[in-house]
Amino acid sequence: MMTISLPTRIDKVQFKGRSFYVKRDDLLHPCLSGNKYRKLYSLVQSPSNTYDTIISYGGSQSNAMLSIACLCKAKGWKFHYYTKTLSSHLREDMDGNLAQAIAEGMTVHEVAHELFEQKVEELRSIEEEKTLLISQGGADAIAKEGIVKLADEINAWKKQEGIENLSVVLPSGTGTTALYLQSELDDGTNLLTSVLVGDEAYQNEQWQRLSQGPYPKIFPSDKKRKFAKPYTEYLQIHQELESETGITFDLIYAPKTWMEMLANLSEDEGDILYIHTGGVSGNKTMLKRYEYLQSRQRCDR
Repeated sequence: MMTISLPTRIDKVQFKGRSFYVKRDDLLHPCLSGNKYRKLYSLVQSPSNTYDTIISYGGSQSNAMLSIACLCKAKGWKFHYYTKTLSSHLREDMDGNLAQAIAEGMTVHEVAHELFEQKVEELRSIEEEKTLLISQGGADAIAKEGIVKLADEINAWKKQEGIENLSVVLPSGTGTTALYLQSELDDGTNLLTSVLVGDEAYQNEQWQRLSQGPYPKIFPSDKKRKFAKPYTEYLQIHQELESETGITFDLIYAPKTWMEMLANLSEDEGDILYIHTGGVSGNKTMLKRYEYLQSRQRCDR
């Protein structure tokens, strides 16, 4: 079974002349790390005979998909994953999280785009004793136990360091981690999140599925950006972060969050703790997309 050491360490770094704390949840496990470990914590603690089959669905390069695949392999559970029809490019050059998850034993099921939502509803209707459905991105009530533990670690560290005013910052895909974390943090701690999927209204819809609120504070965005699309400014701040802090962040969630954090939190608002939510396993395929983008830009000149 996988070995996990808690609590995760907190590093103090300098970036663009400012001090930040970074909670290194990315170091939890090579395959099951970041907020995906936190969301799956209750399943990590469950006896192997609790389930025999796990089902989930979502994007073909999902970080949650890979984490669930690793967990299922460790537990001896079957893992069936449903995703929209793979692109011809990905089918020809299987790589990244999808290739790793399949290597861990995941069975992938492709569903036509127009039938995907219908298939998700069918999956939600499954009622088998030892089969568990995990919603896309781990957006489930089962996530709360592990996120409460994360809050306990932050509260204890804040008290130990004698910090009075703390802003905790993290990116949101489904927003599950931010939602449950906010409710467990001590007084004097503010939680702020950057929304990567959809807009604020869409994020609130996701939160309403799990809780009646109150909901986390969302950073305002300077412009709309498509999820998981390569942007030159994302690559730039990613490279700057790695150069100045010595930490590798993910290329999808971290860049936008750091940009919005720098733009919206001033130094006189107290200490800032960024939660490194993992996801660096997806950098390999994202870097390929950046290389393709840069080659096209050179050709257009």
